[in-house]
Amino acid sequence: MNSSKGKLTDFHETVRKEAEDSVKNFFPDRVFELDKLLKSDMFSVDAVEMVQKAVTVPINKNDGHIDVEPSHKKRKIIDGLESLASNHLPPALQAHIPCNKYLLQVIEVLKPKIQTLMEKCNTVKMWIQLLIPRIEDGNNFGVSIQEETLSEVQRIEGEAATFLDQISRYYITRGKIVSKIIKYPYLDDYRQAVTELDEKQFTSLRLCCCELRNHYLSLHDTITKNLDKIKKPRTNNADSLY
Repeated sequence: MNSSKGKLTDFHETVRKEAEDSVKNFFPDRVFELDKLLKSDMFSVDAVEMVQKAVTVPINKNDGHIDVEPSHKKRKIIDGLESLASNHLPPALQAHIPCNKYLLQVIEVLKPKIQTLMEKCNTVKMWIQLLIPRIEDGNNFGVSIQEETLSEVQRIEGEAATFLDQISRYYITRGKIVSKIIKYPYLDDYRQAVTELDEKQFTSLRLCCCELRNHYLSLHDTITKNLDKIKKPRTNNADSLY
């Protein structure tokens, strides 16, 4: 029993050290790192040109690309593509259709940073929860500061999870539009829809990078301003949150 209690005490101390080090050192470092990334060529306005990639869907073994056939041949194309609805893909259409390579590169850079923010929020959240004292009547102003700070950490953790969800939804949406291009190759609207979706995703990823930076800055600012009250919530001083 004493051994388990000692291990739990050691774990509390480990969480405390990691959380305090994150707030004092890791958060500021990550603010500058993300700000530098945001100002890099990867997220520059001119990078939109790299994002605008046309979707090429092979359909003809001879030329490897879809061409708009004369009107008297359209019926033949439609008949050939109807097999897609019954999951019988013609051999000519069995081709690899890649993702937008530039966006894939950006996502590979950002995803670990999103996951790291979630992990850090989880550690800080646990640290604050362990600092909350037992419930008593009166002198709870410091406890309210802890709770408000905890709520802010949870909000940011939730937003980070939303960023990951947006990435997965982008791939699903893009895949559906590309499947429409395969089914209706003569409609340019679907091709343009892919281009517009890719541009929109690039803007969302750029905003995501900006928000990650801002979240680290906000967490560092809020926690350091109220660090004394977070660590020792029950005192005779009733300082304001800010």
